[in-house]
Amino acid sequence: METRTATQKKILKQYMEYTLDNNEAPKSIYLFCKSLQIEEKEFYEHYSSMEQISKDVYATFCDETVALISKDESYQSLDAKNKLLVFYFTFFEMLTANRSYVLLTLEHNKNILERIQLLQALKTGFKNFIQTLEINHIDFKKDSINKLSKKSIDEISWSQLLFILRFWIEDTSKGFEKTDILIEKSIHASFDLLDITPLKNLIDLGKFFFKEKIKPNL
Repeated sequence: METRTATQKKILKQYMEYTLDNNEAPKSIYLFCKSLQIEEKEFYEHYSSMEQISKDVYATFCDETVALISKDESYQSLDAKNKLLVFYFTFFEMLTANRSYVLLTLEHNKNILERIQLLQALKTGFKNFIQTLEINHIDFKKDSINKLSKKSIDEISWSQLLFILRFWIEDTSKGFEKTDILIEKSIHASFDLLDITPLKNLIDLGKFFFKEKIKPNL
C-alpha cells in the first residue's frame, strides 16, 4: 500500500475538482500547477503526467480503503471471506462519496482502452490486497499447479470487482442496496466454489444475475 505525501494528496484532490468543474481533465501541467500555487518542479517530484494522476486517483481509493479497515482491531480477527466483504463494502462507500467523478471518468468515457488503462494501478493495489488475505484454495499437491491456482484467484477476484463496479455504476436502487446484495452473494458464492461446498449460493447468485439482467462488460 503506497503512502502519499501531503503534496500528492493536494494534487489528487485538485485534479478531481478541476475534472468535475470543467467536465474534463486538466490539459496543461503549467496552468494546473499555477492553480495549485506550486512550481512545476515540485509537481514532477510526484507525477510525470496528468495520465499518471488519473490512474493514481483510483489506486488511492483502494489504498485508503485498506488503510481504513486495517485500523479496526476487529478486522484483524476476521477470516479471509469476511475481510473481503469488509473491503468491498468500504470500497464502494468510498466510490459512492466520489460517484460523480467515477461516472465522469468511467461511465461517460466511451474509449474502452482508456478505461482499462485508468484502472491499472487500482488493479495492482487490489491484487496485492487479495494476496494478503491468504485465501485457502484447493491443494493440488503440485507446486506448479498451486501457483497457477493462486494466480487464478487474483485474476478472478479482479474480474469480480470489475463486475460489481459495472453493476454499481448502473444501480439505481436506494442507497445502492442492490449492489450490497450483489457483493454479499458474490463473495459467498466464490468462497463456496473454492471450498467445493454445496452450490446453493451459486444458484442464488445466478438467479440474482438473471433477474437484474447484469451486463458484465465494463
